[in-house]
Amino acid sequence: MEPGTVRQPHSLLLENRRKSTISGVLDVQSFNEQEILLLTEEGKLQIKGEQLHIKGLDLEKGKAGIEGKINSLVYLSRNTPPKKEKLIKRMFR
Repeated sequence: MEPGTVRQPHSLLLENRRKSTISGVLDVQSFNEQEILLLTEEGKLQIKGEQLHIKGLDLEKGKAGIEGKINSLVYLSRNTPPKKEKLIKRMFR
């Protein structure tokens, strides 16, 4: 975070494991239908599930909307290296 920037409050609302609204989002690091990795004010947030879609994203306001079947929400350590995807898996998306 740059000096002089104001931190946005981070919150997470999960409705019936089908819809999530997240504030304090800084960036989307990766996404597919099984996993979304967000950089938030509180660290990296890993969302795993099925048929996941980012329905709304406004990085200026720091808000994101997620829909699909959400199976897990995990905050990753700030020291966790990025997950490397195998080349063969990327080729057959």
